[in-house]
Amino acid sequence: MPKRKAAIAVGGVAALGAAALLLPNANASQDKDAATAGTARTLRTTDATALADRLKQSLGGQFAGSYYDSAKRRLVVNAVGDGDAVARAKSSGAVVRQVENSTADLQSAARTLRTKASIPGTAWAVDPRTNKVIVSADSTVTGAKWDRLESTVDGLGSGTATLKKTGGTFKTFVSGGDAIFSQVPGGNVRCSLGFNVTASDGSPAFLTAGHCGVAAKQWSDSATGQPVATVDQATFPGEGDFSLVKYDDPATAAPSEVNAGNGQIVAIKQAAEATVGSTVFRMGSTTGLHDGQVTGLDATVNFQSETDPSGVDTVTGLIQTDVCAEPGDSGGSLFTQEGSAIGLTSGGSGDCTRGGETFFQPVTTALAATGATLGAGGTGAGAGAGADDQAGADDQAGGGDEAGAADQAGAGDEAGAADQAGAGEQAGAGAGADDQAGAGAAQGKGSKHHRRDGHRGGTSSLTGSN
Repeated sequence: MPKRKAAIAVGGVAALGAAALLLPNANASQDKDAATAGTARTLRTTDATALADRLKQSLGGQFAGSYYDSAKRRLVVNAVGDGDAVARAKSSGAVVRQVENSTADLQSAARTLRTKASIPGTAWAVDPRTNKVIVSADSTVTGAKWDRLESTVDGLGSGTATLKKTGGTFKTFVSGGDAIFSQVPGGNVRCSLGFNVTASDGSPAFLTAGHCGVAAKQWSDSATGQPVATVDQATFPGEGDFSLVKYDDPATAAPSEVNAGNGQIVAIKQAAEATVGSTVFRMGSTTGLHDGQVTGLDATVNFQSETDPSGVDTVTGLIQTDVCAEPGDSGGSLFTQEGSAIGLTSGGSGDCTRGGETFFQPVTTALAATGATLGAGGTGAGAGAGADDQAGADDQAGGGDEAGAADQAGAGDEAGAADQAGAGEQAGAGAGADDQAGAGAAQGKGSKHHRRDGHRGGTSSLTGSN
């Protein structure tokens, strides 16, 4: 197998990124009520995620979301009403909090927003810590658009939804970087590889952002190299932002691991759902390794269409985080320190200097939709930790376990509808495409391992992150 192909299969697993940079973990605000509950047990995030899945099933319509209290290492579960199911939930080791809004209430509010306020530059997601839908508007939402959005949110009631302004502009992160490339009329498209998978027919493949797959059909591991992979399926906009790209050579080695830079390799063992409050790591070809927390689930992002100046590209079902990202990071992997695949980078606002919001496509959803499986021993659409793990998780808690990995647990996002950008930038629209072309040519030689040194990033390791 040619060296170039081997490089994209091995080094590319983690978005073929830069030197590792691990930021101090952000301390998400914790609900004061979560400090009570004498029966609550200390949990690792993977076990907290599994316990949340179990309680969601047992509580049924009374379940109103959950989040991980990273400070106390506890799972907080929202419940509407009382009864035997709630009593059993309290005895499971979770902190059970009584709230006003049910999951159905919050989903209804999101549908109202979709109907009345699908305005480019807006996004919303459920925040279980406040038991509300948090609505965000970027700098482009002004005048009549702002008035319309504000009126819609006010109509939902202050106890159901909250409106906030966010800096910058929601956009996809398709331009720049040096992970995977495609040559299109007008310039090059550049994205990041997310996770290696096995397609339903048994062939080696990888997942990346849907707007990357829509932007271009064939992909290479260098700006001027021959294609080594071809898009098999792509979803964007709509119900997700993901692509399944098959390697052209069926003998390509596609190990299930993330190359986090600086000699760090994280074995990817399974796919897992995101948990609000948990710490996750993002690897991208432009900015390397960064971490942050999951801040919302089932996010909807509305982006100005790149193909229709008066249109909007809406993407649903994403994970919202405070992890930074920049152009070129699109499609890159969101994962946990313990080896759970959580999401694929989609879009957002801000950058890794000022910070911002980034949305990710849940890996579990992408796997279920494409029929692919993670690696040789990974799971398709299953949650990361199984019920078995969660059972003992209540006690395993002891301080040591969670130390490094605690919050990686995961999220899947939310990624961003911004992805529409893919289509525009692919055609060379936007400076990104031009820049990437130049940068790519300069860096397009040798393996992705060598290119990591050219990116921004520090030298911190994944260990000791929590």
